Amino acid sequence: MKFIVSSSQLLKQLQMLGGVINSNNTLPILDNFLFELNTNKLKITASDLETTMSSIIEVESDSEGSIAVSSRLLLDTLKTFPDQPLTFKTDDNSTIEISSSQGKYDMAYFSGEEFPKAVSLQSPSKTVLNGAILATAISKTIFAAGNDDLRPVMSGVFFQFSPENLTFVATDAHKLVKYTRTDVSADEVAEFIMPKKPLNILKGILGSADSDVTIEYNQSNAKFIFNNVVLECRLIDGKYPNYDAVIPKENPNKLTVDRASFLNSARRVSIFSSKTTHQIRLKMAGTELNISAEDIDYSNKADERLNCDYQGDDMQIGFNSRFLTEMLSNLDSSEILIEMSLPNRAGILTPIDGNEEGEQVTMLVMPVMLNQ
Repeated sequence: MKFIVSSSQLLKQLQMLGGVINSNNTLPILDNFLFELNTNKLKITASDLETTMSSIIEVESDSEGSIAVSSRLLLDTLKTFPDQPLTFKTDDNSTIEISSSQGKYDMAYFSGEEFPKAVSLQSPSKTVLNGAILATAISKTIFAAGNDDLRPVMSGVFFQFSPENLTFVATDAHKLVKYTRTDVSADEVAEFIMPKKPLNILKGILGSADSDVTIEYNQSNAKFIFNNVVLECRLIDGKYPNYDAVIPKENPNKLTVDRASFLNSARRVSIFSSKTTHQIRLKMAGTELNISAEDIDYSNKADERLNCDYQGDDMQIGFNSRFLTEMLSNLDSSEILIEMSLPNRAGILTPIDGNEEGEQVTMLVMPVMLNQ
């Protein structure tokens, strides 16, 4: 088996695929990249059993074969080369020789047969989606997904497809984000929960790609196909909570405020909040929003005022500043609307402007009890 490939092109592909490989794998073979050569096409695969990703690049070759090569050794070596053609050639003694203009390097390889095969999806449903839309949907929701191993369904992003729209939801029971696109749809109704790891990988790659992504899915697995890349992953098993039931419908108190000013104030004031509750207090009356925090243990206290437009009864409500600032950071609008009913009911954040055509974002944050 012998092929010639551009060092920078190979490095780019391996760095993209390297995100799949775990630092501590149960199977040693998973510390490797799988190379499958079919004349002038080289298919490279990385897997952690749950997620498998492969890409195809053009090489100069007239041979075939499949081997597994150490990911760490290969990446560390390729990072040091300027862009140049590299020749890869396997020897009989289970080593592969890499020849560059600087010299020769030998590394051990394993048989490609040992590498786990990706699952084939049985009778999948299919939806095609623009890559930029998918990347936005992931980045707008993934930060709200939970990390609780005891509630695995809440540790992923819920994909809800229908002929009317596509909806993406994430929640950790303290905060919730619902992102809907009415400008794209699926042929049939489908629901599945995607784990965070493959979504983070997709977000990183799709951010710069404006190509269409074909999503195939069944009860247990999903597959994302775009350009020369295929990513397959196992879905999170279980039923997603009824998120619509926790979104309060009657919210008579409405606060409109400049997002950047509010975010900066919340960040500043939160420095003075209790390190256990991270609580900040919002006090609204007329055209004034008062933001305050206090850490009684250390006698720290902060208080700021912002101009706003507030319609409703005068009220005070407490929020965890980390959740609030995270949500405000993930919105692009210049102004936001916060709708509330009572100090013990969730607040709903929506952007007033800055949305694309067909894009709807709803964010919900649970209050924290105010210490009077």
